[in-house]
Amino acid sequence: MRLLVVFCHPSGKSFGAALFEMACRTLRAAGHDVRAHDLYGEGFEPVMAESEWDGYLSKTQRIIDRHPEHVDDLKWAEGLVVIYPTWFYGPPAMLKGWLERVWLPGVAFEVADARLKRPKGKLGHIRLFFGVTTSGSPWWWLRLIRDPGRSLWTRGLRPLFAPDCKVIWRQLHDINNSTETHRTSFLARVEKALRRIPL
Repeated sequence: MRLLVVFCHPSGKSFGAALFEMACRTLRAAGHDVRAHDLYGEGFEPVMAESEWDGYLSKTQRIIDRHPEHVDDLKWAEGLVVIYPTWFYGPPAMLKGWLERVWLPGVAFEVADARLKRPKGKLGHIRLFFGVTTSGSPWWWLRLIRDPGRSLWTRGLRPLFAPDCKVIWRQLHDINNSTETHRTSFLARVEKALRRIPL
């Protein structure tokens, strides 16, 4: 399978970085075609400029031209793997900016053509979504507030993918109080799930 792996964390020594390295290594060893982006490592610019916003719908190509490889990889992928820490109930600003400046009109969706209609998805080639995240909050609290970070991907963005897109979610909760045993176990769980992804 053609898999795009997107990693977002400011520290190359983080647990997230270990997850990213393991994911790329495991997927390639299994025979998948992998393209990977470390957003912080690449210095991705997440902020949309006023000039970009002014032409967001009419001159979208100007935004695409700032990072064409990211758009090309999103169009190329059959599966998407995102690895990041959950901060303030959502992805880091860098990853949110990647969504805003890569998942563009004509690329990821078509703007609704009438009031009260939702955008039409253009990522029908994506038939697998795999989310991997860590969070400071315990599981029971996120469940109580309806887990907005997970909902972004599995409910908000999911309709842009193929109708039968398989969704896999792995989250290590309460990471600030986790032990090495907790983290090692989580790493193994994620690796096991990655190995099960069909070619």
